[in-house]
Amino acid sequence: MAIAADGALSPVMAFALVGALGVGAQWLAWRLRMPAIVLMLAAGLVVGPVLGVFDPERDVGPLMGPMISIAVAIILFEGGLTLNLHSLRDAAVGVRRLVIIGAPLGWLMSALVLHYVAGLGWATSAVFGGIMIVTGPTVIAPLLRQARLRRRPAQLLQWEAIVNDPIGALAAVLAFGLVLVLHTAETLGHALWEMALGVGVATVLGVLAGWGLSAAFRRALVPEYMKVPVLFVAVLGIFALSDTVLHESGLLAVTVMGLWIANADLPSYTELRRFKEHATVLLVSGVFILLAASMDFETLARLDWRAAAFVVAVILVARPLTVMVSLLFSPVPMAERLLVAFTGPRGVVLVAVAGLFGTRLADLGIEDGTLIAPLAFVLVAATVVLHGFTLTPVARWLGLTGGEVPGVLIVGGSRWSVGLAEALKKAEVPVLIADTNRSRLRSAREAGVPTFYGDILSEAAEHSLEIAAYGLVVAATDNDAYNTLVATDIAPEFGRDNVFQLKRDTQKSARHVLPATLGGRPLGAGNGFYELQALMAQGWAFRVTRLTEEFTLENWSETAGEAIPLARLSPTGELRLLNAQDDFTAPAGARLIAMAPPEAKGQATGQG
Repeated sequence: MAIAADGALSPVMAFALVGALGVGAQWLAWRLRMPAIVLMLAAGLVVGPVLGVFDPERDVGPLMGPMISIAVAIILFEGGLTLNLHSLRDAAVGVRRLVIIGAPLGWLMSALVLHYVAGLGWATSAVFGGIMIVTGPTVIAPLLRQARLRRRPAQLLQWEAIVNDPIGALAAVLAFGLVLVLHTAETLGHALWEMALGVGVATVLGVLAGWGLSAAFRRALVPEYMKVPVLFVAVLGIFALSDTVLHESGLLAVTVMGLWIANADLPSYTELRRFKEHATVLLVSGVFILLAASMDFETLARLDWRAAAFVVAVILVARPLTVMVSLLFSPVPMAERLLVAFTGPRGVVLVAVAGLFGTRLADLGIEDGTLIAPLAFVLVAATVVLHGFTLTPVARWLGLTGGEVPGVLIVGGSRWSVGLAEALKKAEVPVLIADTNRSRLRSAREAGVPTFYGDILSEAAEHSLEIAAYGLVVAATDNDAYNTLVATDIAPEFGRDNVFQLKRDTQKSARHVLPATLGGRPLGAGNGFYELQALMAQGWAFRVTRLTEEFTLENWSETAGEAIPLARLSPTGELRLLNAQDDFTAPAGARLIAMAPPEAKGQATGQG
């Protein structure tokens, strides 16, 4: 039976429900273009305290705590894997300040707000204030994916969230240790020794594990198909081992381990990181559903007006003051400081660690320790909803997004590429042409089209280009193999539906047909590089045509002749590249970008 007589779900049904709700909420958020975190939070509340269908404590039982701990450890490890030191560069100063100055200052500011606004005692405020250093990588990652921020503000938020996450947990451990000294016979020296030992062991374990795995992978001591399983087992082992020395120090160990592997320049690093990203999507979904469903309204009912004042003070006073003081006199521009200052969503680690220490404080006889868990949940819910809906518009207002219209990145500086770029630029679509040959970019520069000289797959491109400004890629060099390589490598980041390439000249031969997993989608009518260059030599040109109520898509098709439609820009500014298999529509107000023969010049009365 999946449902017992008392309404409890079987563990299998409970896990299936959590997975379906989590992934379903993320998919629905993608379709509706809403913050995924908000929908996951809402889904958990609906099936949990609202409808009572799912109660984690009843249906999952004692497994819930360990599950959340392991999930958070894997999430932090994956976060560490994204922290490549080479990618910091201009954001390094800001990140250092947010960690070295921001963490202790945030602890102090949070403790003051908790004591004077929320009305908690100093002991509880000190412990909870340490936990509040955490800004939540489980929340930041999906928000950054949605907001498409420029590189530096995104790095500041991402690095701060991941690095401060274990620091916040350890700050709570330190504060609790001091509280324990005051309420028990334990000595201060003993408490500090345990803290130092735990941090030291966690750091050493993280470094040794990262170094050992990197060396084993580089020397082919682990077969390719076993690298991810070995990585998972190592994460769990290091987390558990470190946690036995000092509770919550495992988070530091796995973060250090991920950071070491991220900077080891492993050939298989990209594949490892992508798999971990997929796992993290599932884990973030599941953890948020579990935490939201486990909250009960009776506990929340204990909160009064002070809870609302506490949330407002954290968002409008403690967080902005901490960030602005930390970044004072730094080279970080004021717009980026403001964005980081007013973006501090809390997430999984805050709620999980707060619940644990709240119970421990209550066991020591500190009554207001029971208020930590509901206050943490209210803060998470408020910041998740607020920043989920405001990050993108605020970043856009400050000029820190990649642009409202996703741009087009064209790889290959041919005459055809320049023509397409000029047409896109005329339609007010951001465009960039990249090529490894400087001379091929001359005509693009003369036409005023932004260019990048170098290999688009190089680290230089990753570090110097604002990739967030581009949502579509066209691989259009004269080298079919390189086009396929670019499309295949970039597809996981941009999405396979957004990566196109020119037709391969050899693809008609069965000997040269590639599997569907390689390459990008064909662009336009499926023409090859030399075919398109020949058409340009014959006088073909790019046209941007605006459709109206009088001049519809059907009228355009009748007058366009042999014109090859390449892109459609909707009235709302949504750009879509086209190919021969597309059955597309274009309402009045949309613009079509097509490559037309000389005789079609001027025939389309809707040109504009």
